[in-house]
Amino acid sequence: MTNCVIKPKPINKENFKKFGDMITTADIKPIEINEGYAKRFDGIANLDTSKDNGETTISIFSALKRSFPMKIDMMEKHPLGSQAFIPMKQTTFLVLVAPEGNKPDLNRIEAFIVPPEIGVNYNPGTWHFPLIATEDMNFLIVDRKGSGDNLVIENIEKEEIILKY
Repeated sequence: MTNCVIKPKPINKENFKKFGDMITTADIKPIEINEGYAKRFDGIANLDTSKDNGETTISIFSALKRSFPMKIDMMEKHPLGSQAFIPMKQTTFLVLVAPEGNKPDLNRIEAFIVPPEIGVNYNPGTWHFPLIATEDMNFLIVDRKGSGDNLVIENIEKEEIILKY
């Protein structure tokens, strides 16, 4: 039985890259468009939704604020596609992840604080806890739709894993 308290750390491109991408314009040279009235930032996330003839879909998740400390009782993964979460207002949210594998490696769980103006894109197969919002808010989601089993849920309620924030 695993018994641990997890405290999130600030996210950066380096410490998150094994799980996916930080969605940010930092360190990306923009392309000037619309006669100089806008800038375009390309290549900010590696979307991967085409496995087994999947398609890309955009949706909005309306998330409720979580209370802390919170018990981590399950994890999920999407083996057929990446999944991006982009907050639709200036806010901080948390992510709790574990490396890809048949089951989540509970000894390798990490949690990150995602600051305002940043989103995340999980690699296909990355284990994660569902949205951890610090306030009621909406997220723009870029995800895979199509046939195949793209949701695997692992129940870990017998473990004693607590997220403190």
